[in-house]
Amino acid sequence: MLQSLKNTWFFNIRGDVLAGLVVALALIPEAIAFSIIAGVDPKIGLYASFCIAVVIAFVGGRPGMISAATGAMALLMVTLVKEHGLQYLLAATLLTGVLQILAGYLKLGSLMRFVSRSVVTGFVNALAILIFMAQLPELTNVTWHVYAMCAAGLGIIYLFPYVPKIGQLIPSPLVCILSMTAVAMYFGLDIRTVGDMGELPDTLPIFLWPEVPLNLETLGIIFPYAAALAVVGLLESMMTATIVDDLTDTSSDKNRECKGQGVANIASGLLGGMAGCAMIGQSVINVKSGGRGRLSCLVAGVVLLLMVVFLSDWVSQIPMAALVAVMIMVSIGTFSWDSIRNLRKFPLSTNIVMLATVAVTVYTHNLAYGVFVGVLLAAMFFANKIGHFLYINSQADSDAGQRTYTVVGQVFFSSADKFVNAFDFKDAVSKVTIDLSRAHFWDITAVAALDKVVLKLRREGTEVEVLGLNQASATIVDRFGVHDKDNATDLLSGH
Repeated sequence: MLQSLKNTWFFNIRGDVLAGLVVALALIPEAIAFSIIAGVDPKIGLYASFCIAVVIAFVGGRPGMISAATGAMALLMVTLVKEHGLQYLLAATLLTGVLQILAGYLKLGSLMRFVSRSVVTGFVNALAILIFMAQLPELTNVTWHVYAMCAAGLGIIYLFPYVPKIGQLIPSPLVCILSMTAVAMYFGLDIRTVGDMGELPDTLPIFLWPEVPLNLETLGIIFPYAAALAVVGLLESMMTATIVDDLTDTSSDKNRECKGQGVANIASGLLGGMAGCAMIGQSVINVKSGGRGRLSCLVAGVVLLLMVVFLSDWVSQIPMAALVAVMIMVSIGTFSWDSIRNLRKFPLSTNIVMLATVAVTVYTHNLAYGVFVGVLLAAMFFANKIGHFLYINSQADSDAGQRTYTVVGQVFFSSADKFVNAFDFKDAVSKVTIDLSRAHFWDITAVAALDKVVLKLRREGTEVEVLGLNQASATIVDRFGVHDKDNATDLLSGH
């Protein structure tokens, strides 16, 4: 028991605590901004970020991954809040959690194996672009002080690690935030701060049951939003978990993460927070700052709450330019620069999938749409490629008036036409043998193609013998095929 606690919680205490501090500071403006997007009070996003971060530290399946209120989720809440108000959002948040827990028990987290590497790369690049674009409002129509602060912050972030002795002890993003805040306060610079984004809460969150009627009408209102939130939340969380897996060279339990996200969202809804999910930006900050274990997530959530409730006067003085510098670092570190260099080396289909995922995600600002398009394109390219792995050899025995077709490869919806077109239905032979010992039939389209070939040959008066079906292919042919059934005679005669 003690060894298990050490391996999951206390194997990296200094790194996790310092990384958690950095993440907590970076979460504040993000949570406020996402609350504004959703159309709710800033404290809704801050309470959600605290609650989700703390709960996921205990029940999540990916140690070191940060979950909180996110922009992708906030965008889905706008209409619900505008038309029905905050209480219905809290109810939808609870239902979102229930659906995510159900997804975990149904092991839907395992579906991540169907997401190709090119889709993940596109997802990462799109998020890096969106993170950078989100900083642009803080860098437009501002004084030169902001640019100077941002440039100085980036200098600290990238150069501080090379300072002898202390450079590797303290995360450079934390040094950036603290030093830039001190400079801004010392010189009294008139620049935008965290306090300018919205009023910080001054009380701890309390238990709240949504004040909505418990009837089918309420369910009809919140279910479409909850379903969308559950899907987008799990999709972003699973993709982020995959990225953190790669960054840390460790594995994660995707199905446990589904359940954990559900439990965290239920807790958030009961404490007056909005639904959230994993955050790739903050997760990258955590990893880059040395966070690896569950302790980093717990520290981030607890410190976030303590700062916004008890240290709000100090936190409100943090210049946005310092946080912009941190997020630009995240954007640069998140983007897969190898994907640009690999455009010439990788197949065209792989590049199209990656670029399409980036384009759709950036254009719609919806991660689900981008990943859906990427997965769909990847599946289409894969089906087309496998469809070409079909070879049909024909050998004639003129003396016996027979012909043998040997089929090698995969027969399914993409290759079914190629299979049918390989047969000569006007060939004047008395018997045709179709050898399928080196072929596999995958779907009903393939079975229909075999039926079409056999029935057309028989219609021409040719005896047909089908040989060599493996057990899996024979099962689907026996179940859905018609050429060897009683009604084959009617089909043969055209009735």
